[in-house]
Amino acid sequence: MTDPTRLRPAVPVDEEGAEQPFGPIWAPTRALGRTVLLTGVLLLLGVALGRVDLALLAAPFAIGAAIHLRRIPAAAPEITIRADESHLVEGGEVDAGLIVANPDAIGYDLVVVRTRNSRWLRLEHADRPFAITVGADGWAAIDLPGEALRWGRQDVGPAAARAAACGGLLACRPVVTPAKGVRVYPVTEPFKAVEAMPAAAGLVGAHRSRRPGEGGELAGVRQFAPGDRLRRIDWRVSLRTRDLHVASTLSDRDAEVLLLLDVLGEIGLSGGVRGGSSVLDTTVRATAAIAEHYLHRGDRVSLLEYGADSRRLRPASGRRQYLTALEWLLDVRPQPTETEQYENVFGAHHVSSSALVVVLTPLVDPRAADMLAQLTQSGRYVVAVDTLPPDAAPPVQNQWTPAATRLWQIERENVLGRLREHGVPVVAWAGAGSLDLVLRDVSRLASVPRGR
Repeated sequence: MTDPTRLRPAVPVDEEGAEQPFGPIWAPTRALGRTVLLTGVLLLLGVALGRVDLALLAAPFAIGAAIHLRRIPAAAPEITIRADESHLVEGGEVDAGLIVANPDAIGYDLVVVRTRNSRWLRLEHADRPFAITVGADGWAAIDLPGEALRWGRQDVGPAAARAAACGGLLACRPVVTPAKGVRVYPVTEPFKAVEAMPAAAGLVGAHRSRRPGEGGELAGVRQFAPGDRLRRIDWRVSLRTRDLHVASTLSDRDAEVLLLLDVLGEIGLSGGVRGGSSVLDTTVRATAAIAEHYLHRGDRVSLLEYGADSRRLRPASGRRQYLTALEWLLDVRPQPTETEQYENVFGAHHVSSSALVVVLTPLVDPRAADMLAQLTQSGRYVVAVDTLPPDAAPPVQNQWTPAATRLWQIERENVLGRLREHGVPVVAWAGAGSLDLVLRDVSRLASVPRGR
């Protein structure tokens, strides 16, 4: 069987993408060559030696080959990769398979199929070839159940097949079908923030605003004024003071949350949903959890990458935005760059002055720390989420000594300390309740009047 790492297309493609012929589809096999050779040798020996028995011995081989080759197939097998397109998350079951069809009127004696899949899709028996028979104008299915181990766009395939017909005397050249992508969404880690947003700006939502208006949060009692609704009258206070008083409430407003992903590099090894987590694993899963929480509360959420491409998802709310955010997260990749990225973050169209900026970063690249400090100095409400794994090593190729690794950890702790001195709250991601204390402090700071 052909090595799957060296599979070539059935019809080669030139540089302009036009298909070029590659000779006949079906070619004789070694069995046909041995049959012709043996028949010829026996006939020659029978004629040369004058022995009729040798000619009779060659007759079955010649007659069998003629019977099998009386009809030659003209079409090669067709392979279709079947993959589940439903909502699939890490650790979920994958419903995949192969369908081999025979469009010819002559059946295939044997079809050998092999597929190569993504390393993050653990499919049963996908590491070995399958041998099946397909009748005339028929098809056969091969089921490949398995498990999705990691988020991202994973591939089922490519798959290659080679068929033998006419009693094994003819075989088609390998037919290759391209891979089929499967979208595996990240596992949403449990997250719940009960603290108020530092600055709610919209007119809908569940957060308490500091502005008076129609809402469910009591702000106080004041005297009745023209335009007040009668159902707001506080009769107990009105009877005691002999003047009409109404209950004043705070408006319920939504907030804009910007999730800023540091993708300048990748640290740690990913072990899938059942193994260890790298920086990108923690970043993507935490982003999905935070986005799901705030979108469920009616807030507007936007996403932005801090890297070479600086991809951005515009702010919106609702379930559609959540599904769009999950789709956006599937394309997160490490994007190392040698240039500064501050201008991609500090643009007025990127970060609103009233938005809560949640920066998910391992705080390894010095540019990330500088970006956090500048965001805070510009007056934004910033929360930094540390996504570095506890046992992570420095992002270098060579192995560091324990002493050098310890010095690197001490230097990183100094960076965290300087950020806290500049007013940047830094918290390690730990699932539910990770940001409650930090958001409480940010909300208190937001309630303090700002100096000019």
